[in-house]
Parts: sequence; C-alpha cells; structure tokens
Amino acid sequence: MANFPERIRELRHKRGMTQTALGKIIDVGPDTISTYEKGKFYPEVRKLIVLADFLDVSIDYLLGRTDDPEVHQLEPR
Repeated sequence: MANFPERIRELRHKRGMTQTALGKIIDVGPDTISTYEKGKFYPEVRKLIVLADFLDVSIDYLLGRTDDPEVHQLEPR
C-alpha cells in the first residue's frame, strides 16, 4: 500500500480539492485526510469504497495493486 498516500494526494490535487473538501465527501476531517496522505493511517473499507467511487478509480489502483486506474466490472455469469 506504499502508493496509497501518493495516489490520494495526486488525485485530490488533480481535482483542485483541499483536504477539507475531500474529507467532507467521505465524512472525515481534514486531519484524517492528512494522515492518509502521510501514510500514517488508512481508511476503513467503507471509506475506501467511497473514495474510489468519488475519484473514479479502482480500489486496486488506490492501494497500489495495479497501475491501471480504470474500474473494471466483472461480467455477470
């Protein structure tokens, strides 16, 4: 998850958002966003889902499991 702090910061900056504004989206304070961006703390799963949805990237991209930010949906069986 070493990429998570950098990716959150980069995606926030691309949208011209403050830590406060992003925090409001996922219902946390700016100090919490700061700890995410410093790699000191990681969001719980529900917050991670909201972040990925809002930032329009996959959770795997946020966590550094892939360099592909696209969200890929599984085909129904």
